[in-house]
Order: sequence, then structure tokens, then C-alpha cells
Amino acid sequence: MNKETFLSKLTEESEHYNKILETDKGDWIVKGFIDSYKKIYTISIDTKVVSKVIEILLTPMFEEFANKNNLTLETQEKQNHYPDLTFISNESREKFAVDIKTTIRKTKDKINSMTLGTYQGYFQNRSEKDCISYPYDDYSAHIVFGVLYSRREENPNEKQIFSLDELENIPSVIKAFQFFVQEKYKVASATKGSGNTRNIGSVTNVDDLIRGNGVFSEFGEEVFDDYWMHYIDQSRADELGQSRPYKNIKTYFTYKDSIKEIEEEKKQKAIIKEQSESDE
Repeated sequence: MNKETFLSKLTEESEHYNKILETDKGDWIVKGFIDSYKKIYTISIDTKVVSKVIEILLTPMFEEFANKNNLTLETQEKQNHYPDLTFISNESREKFAVDIKTTIRKTKDKINSMTLGTYQGYFQNRSEKDCISYPYDDYSAHIVFGVLYSRREENPNEKQIFSLDELENIPSVIKAFQFFVQEKYKVASATKGSGNTRNIGSVTNVDDLIRGNGVFSEFGEEVFDDYWMHYIDQSRADELGQSRPYKNIKTYFTYKDSIKEIEEEKKQKAIIKEQSESDE
């Protein structure tokens, strides 16, 4: 199986995942946590909690997808290792990295920015196995499996405890799921995903995410890789005692043009020097 086939099949598979996460009314099937005394505690709206539960619900579906398509599924070896899922073709042995990314819609058309993984570590050292299941270059594709959802209008009452008989009356904390499958570079932005970490950010327009119309989609994965492998934020520039070479995609191309000019100037000087030496 090649990259194009894998993407196509996973996209098709994701079209059936609403029934895994939603009730007939479009609410999340998860109502809370149950203890051994059959008491149900309302689930928190905390995005980390929600994301982990969604991942738990979907993992058996990914295993089923792998079995149907002659793939082997491997989950991440350790917490916070990349990627969440590694699919390996049993025929071609190609590897596909799939990271599950969940986020809340801020409006109908906008989301909170997602982080798409670090732009340091394994992203820069692509032949090394550092906090990653396999070296970055071993993967034929790096894919985002995106899960968008809306928050319920009212915050849950986390002080309230329910019984099993009250299950139908427990409100879901999120609803209206929407999925997308895109290569990472197609949904990436040219800015960090958060101020305190060195992670790649995503575009925030819902339609751009669904269609894969991110900042780098028209320039290709090579530009995306080069941009983020050499990206320096302000705090890192201060540590190095230098100015930032670029801050966005516009200044990136200006910087690359200046590098080309410098290289061309060096080349011309070398040619002139060689000619003068031969004349002597």
C-alpha cells in the first residue's frame, strides 16, 4: 500500500466514525466515569481528558481498519512519543505516521489552533529514534487524523453524581463531531502552536483543515520541512544572540532569496579567481 491509497482508505473509513462517538441526537456517547459502586461522575470539559477518551474510543476502530487493509497497527511506545499510531503495510512494509488531534470549534468556521508536533528533536534529526516510534524519515507519510467538536452551551456540574438509572438524563459535555484526514504539511501554519513550547501550529479555518488548504499546501512538503527545520523563535534567537532569519512565510522566501544571492556571488567570485589564476 502506498501513501495515496492509505490516505484514501483512512479518509473513507473516517466517514463512518460519527456513529462511534455520537448518539442519534449528535451528542457524545460518553456521559461520565463510573466507579465500582455504579456511581457516575460527570466528565470534565478539560481538553486533555476529552482528547484521551476520544483516542481510547477510536483505537479499536483503527485496529479494525488495519486488519481490513492488511496493515499492522502499533501504538506509541511511551506517553508523549510521536506518533500516536504507526500503520505498517504488511506487503510493502511502508510506514504511515498518524497523529490524532482533537480541538474545539470557537465558531462555526474557526477552531483553537492545534499543535502538530515539535519542530526540534526527531523533526530535525530524522535518522534518529528520539521520542519517536521510528526515525522520522522511515515514514512514507505524516498524517493528522483530526477530530473537531463543539462544546455544550452549559458547563457540567462536576459536583453532581448520577446513578445508572439516570444515564439518559446526563448531558453530554461535547457534540457535533467532524473528522478530517490530511498530511501534516497541508494543515500546518507558519507560526508556533503555543507560546511556551516549540511545536508547529495549525491553520484555524475549518474549511482549510478539511480540504488541506494550509499555508504550505501550495508550496509542498519540502518547503514545509525546510521552513520548520530551520525555524527560530524569539526566545531561541535571544539565547543565540542573533536575529531571527524569518518570522513568517513571506520573510522565509525573502531570506531564501538572499541566501541564493550570496551563494551566487560566492560562485562568481570563485570563477573570477580561478580565471585570474589560470591567466597567470
